Amino acid sequence: MAESNDRTVKPKKSTKARPGATAAATPTEAAEPAAPAKPVTRAKAPKPATRAKTAASDSATPATVAASANAAKPAKSAKPESRLAMVRRARRINRELAEVYSYAHPELDFRNPFELLIATVLSAQTTDLRVNQTTPGLFAAYPTAEDLAAADPEKVEELIRPTGFFRAKTKSIIGLSAALRDNFGGQVPGRLDDLVSLPGVGRKTAFVVLGNAFGVPGITVDTHFMRLVRRWKLTEQDDPVKIEAEIAEIFPKSEWTMLSHRVIFHGRRICHARKPACGACPITHLCPAYGEGETDPEKAKKLLKYEMGGFPGQRLNPPADYPGRPAPPLDAS
Repeated sequence: MAESNDRTVKPKKSTKARPGATAAATPTEAAEPAAPAKPVTRAKAPKPATRAKTAASDSATPATVAASANAAKPAKSAKPESRLAMVRRARRINRELAEVYSYAHPELDFRNPFELLIATVLSAQTTDLRVNQTTPGLFAAYPTAEDLAAADPEKVEELIRPTGFFRAKTKSIIGLSAALRDNFGGQVPGRLDDLVSLPGVGRKTAFVVLGNAFGVPGITVDTHFMRLVRRWKLTEQDDPVKIEAEIAEIFPKSEWTMLSHRVIFHGRRICHARKPACGACPITHLCPAYGEGETDPEKAKKLLKYEMGGFPGQRLNPPADYPGRPAPPLDAS
């Protein structure tokens, strides 16, 4: 009889295990209203995005917060990017950089192919700014290939000393000037094979000269270009020649020279090697590496360089459409 009375007091539905319950209910608990069951039902495990944000809040850097937030988006990590999607993203990057850097140009001062060739060789292991501050004196003393080929090495060394590695560079520029005089009538050739035959001239230097002095399309894979195309996941190669080949397959040949300028401009001004200014970058929506640098907009602005940061550019004689200030000469206070 006692069991029969218990069944009358406790309906069948109250004997079913409630979601989230961890133990069987006693008769006293069953007689109370079922309202306490609601909070138990709401105690669901946090969603992936909530967990990511919670973990990110414990981090001390904005980069970690951004990385955690991005990791919470399954759309980006659910499956690898297809080749077609990557090509479309890469070309969109180029188009958007073209709007930001509509004034992109070679950042070496030159008046003819010979000056551009010499300046490019001197730019190794130094800045274009330092080269631009140095070449006026060099070209005033030796304006042609014939003049430089016959120069006293010690005098040339003294003139180009500010660019660093001045002994090796003196040997290169005197040697290539002699080759121009002896093999090409003192004129810079407009063919890749001829240019790379000159002392101290590699593919990167040759493409700078071809693209900017002769209008022949070429991809200039310098340290900035290499860093950015790898950050953007356009290639996994670390050899400049292989990078050049892979990037050439993504973009039309007509875009190669200007693509190089835009990427190099972006690398020098915003997407720096050690601390990218992610919070001031115009293409974060296309960059899989967003969050590696400073994401706070105000802090990121302080990292901008050259005209982007309100400072002088690298050229003493920039193009007319350059929005920044010219660089000061070497002896300027």
